[in-house]
Amino acid sequence: MFTGTAVFDILLPGDSRSLKAKRSYVRPIVASLRRLEVSAAEVGATDLHGRTEVGVAVVAGEHAHVQDVLDKCEKLVVGRPEAELLSVRRRIFGPEE
Repeated sequence: MFTGTAVFDILLPGDSRSLKAKRSYVRPIVASLRRLEVSAAEVGATDLHGRTEVGVAVVAGEHAHVQDVLDKCEKLVVGRPEAELLSVRRRIFGPEE
């Protein structure tokens, strides 16, 4: 069994000056990630208006499959026109860890 995690540091548009406006950008991103059958949630920068961190986690039987799913998640976030991906932190754990 392999588990993988990724945390996406995302810059949101300038008009996300309230938490309500911020949520209107974050919710669709998280929902679209969940369609890839991963666990996804806002995990950081919750008190900052123009920035967020979204985390995903995946479990699979093969390392390559975990890597592939995390790649798809990153492509999805990069493809969002309303968000700018600043950085990604990934970790994959195997059966020996």
